[in-house]
Amino acid sequence: MNALGSFQDLLTLIIGVLALGVQAFALIDALRQRTDAFVAAGKLTKPIWLAILAVAAAIGVIFVFNPFGFFDLIAFVAAAVYLVDVRPAIKSITGGGNSGPYGRW
Repeated sequence: MNALGSFQDLLTLIIGVLALGVQAFALIDALRQRTDAFVAAGKLTKPIWLAILAVAAAIGVIFVFNPFGFFDLIAFVAAAVYLVDVRPAIKSITGGGNSGPYGRW
């Protein structure tokens, strides 16, 4: 019984660290984007997204040992929304992604 409990604790910690990694990646990616690209893509402004993602990353740090809590799930969803909706829209505006010096790969 104790081995099962420690395995569950380890699995929970791994999931928490992975969620924190997603939140940190989203925040760092938002920091690297141009300010005007957010508005050009029809999304919220860069300072608003930075605030949302900074709070999400802070929540991820606080609740890294309990990634299934209400606030941590909301923080993960905020980072996921940025990564699957905002980031591709910004990349299409800025031309980032898989383009090399001589065009698309």
